[in-house]
Amino acid sequence: MADVSDTNSHEENEVSSTVRSSKQWVRLNVGGTYFLTTKTTLSRDPNSFLFRLCQEDSDLISDRDDTGAYLIDRDPTYFSPVLNYLRHGKLVINKDLAEEGVLEEAEFYNITELIQMVKERICHRDTRPLRDSKKHVYRVLQCHEDELTQMVSTMSDGWKFEQLINIGSQYNYGNDDHAEFLCVVSREYGATPIEMKETEPTDRAKVLQQKGSRM
Repeated sequence: MADVSDTNSHEENEVSSTVRSSKQWVRLNVGGTYFLTTKTTLSRDPNSFLFRLCQEDSDLISDRDDTGAYLIDRDPTYFSPVLNYLRHGKLVINKDLAEEGVLEEAEFYNITELIQMVKERICHRDTRPLRDSKKHVYRVLQCHEDELTQMVSTMSDGWKFEQLINIGSQYNYGNDDHAEFLCVVSREYGATPIEMKETEPTDRAKVLQQKGSRM
C-alpha cells in the first residue's frame, strides 16, 4: 500500500515547481501584440525599463490587460529586434525595418549596448554608399533607321537602351529619304576617374545629342 504522505509530498513539489516556473515567464502586450519571454531575458540590461518592469518590487506603475500581460504602448514591429537582442545579444533587423525605428525603441527601453549597436549600424549604412557609389555613363550613337534593330539587339557588356531621338533626314540617297536617329544608351560604372574618362561621349556625340534635343 502506497504511503499517503509520500504521495501528497510529491504532488506539493510538482505544484511548487509549476508555480516557480510560471513566475519566470512574463507576458507583454506591446501595442496589441503579445510577446512571451522570461525574466532572465528582460534582465539582460539591469538599467533598462524592461528589467525594472519585471521585478516583483518594481517602482514602475504599469497597467495590465485582462490576461495579466503588461501593457506597453509602443510599436510591436520594432519591439521584436529589441526582444531578440535581449535573448541572444545580436542585432538582427529585417530588411523592411528602418534602423532609426529600432534605435527609437532601444532608447525608449534604455538598453545601452543595443543603442550603441544600432548607431554603429546606421553609421556604417550611411557611409557605405560613398565607397560603393555607382554612376551611370551615357553614350549617344547615331544610326540610320534600318540599323536600329540590329544595334539594339547586339548591345552587350551591361549597356542598356535609354532613349531614341529622331533627328530627321540628313542625306538623300536617290529618291529615298533615310531618317537618322540618336540612340542613347547607358551603363553603370564605379565612379573612378579612369572609367569615367574612357567612357565619356565624343564631342561629335555631344553635338548630335544637343541637336536632337532641340527638334
